[in-house]
Amino acid sequence: MNNLDSYPPILRQQNNQQQNPYEPNDTIEDSDPIPTIDLKCLEHKNLDEACKEWGLFRLINHGVPITLLEQLQDLTKQLFSLSFESKQEACNESPIKYFWGTPALTPSGTAITKGPQNINWVEGFDVPLCQLSNFQHQLPSLESIRLLLMEYATHLLRIATTLFEAMVKNLELNLKTTKPYLSENNGNIRVYRYPPTDVGWGMEVHTDSSVLSILNPDDHVSGLQVLKDDQWLTVKPVSNTLVVTLGDMMQAISSDRYKSVSHRVKVEKDIERISLCYFVFPGEDVVIESNKYKPFTYNEFRAQVQQDIKTLGNKVGLSRFQKKQG
Repeated sequence: MNNLDSYPPILRQQNNQQQNPYEPNDTIEDSDPIPTIDLKCLEHKNLDEACKEWGLFRLINHGVPITLLEQLQDLTKQLFSLSFESKQEACNESPIKYFWGTPALTPSGTAITKGPQNINWVEGFDVPLCQLSNFQHQLPSLESIRLLLMEYATHLLRIATTLFEAMVKNLELNLKTTKPYLSENNGNIRVYRYPPTDVGWGMEVHTDSSVLSILNPDDHVSGLQVLKDDQWLTVKPVSNTLVVTLGDMMQAISSDRYKSVSHRVKVEKDIERISLCYFVFPGEDVVIESNKYKPFTYNEFRAQVQQDIKTLGNKVGLSRFQKKQG
């Protein structure tokens, strides 16, 4: 099979009339001062500074076996190399959703479509972790990666819980228990492939809606960029490290003391990029109370985001829930 046939049709043809959005001085390519956090020897002060100043950090000594990370990358490549039609058909009756052209999904798992001028150069699988153990798949690639993701998710929930509990302690929050804020039932993993192109973005500027997002990036291809002090920095790939980003729910829980980091994904002209990202959210009915925001649940936040995307074409996010001043 021609590798081109593995991509969705809309990603096979570049729109030569679309202007290249990259600006020569837009990004500092040679500077990568991203903070690093050691999970094995967790320094609360360093974690607190990273959350306040960056909303993002690298994580080392995370305890996820490197063999598992490598197997996930290899199987993911095999899965994406299948024909577009077979991937689409395999997910018709599956809780795993296949999407392309946008990372935004409705609650039913349907991708929110955009016009050809505004597509993101990405395809992916959205995997709801609460349903992974309840089904088996006839497609060997999907079944193999399903089993690995079940093991992977156990590690990531452990990591997310450890980090969140440390953040709660740093913020001196009076939470009776942290468990409802990291709901296993709401956790999901998205597996992304970004095709090689010099037109458009792999993913537009956005913040995550999660409490925490944990990225297993491609070891060899950079692409993730973060906004720091009004300047874009490229996060360089480092072997056997994870990248943790704080999302909107963490910013709200912290009353804006921690930041939900703005980030985007740049595509490379000559090489594709694959990454896996774990998102953990509060329970849908858990009320988030904050000095900066009106009380709201994640369920209400998600519904508002989907409504804004549908009517405005973009996510508005936390500003919808800000308390009025004065």
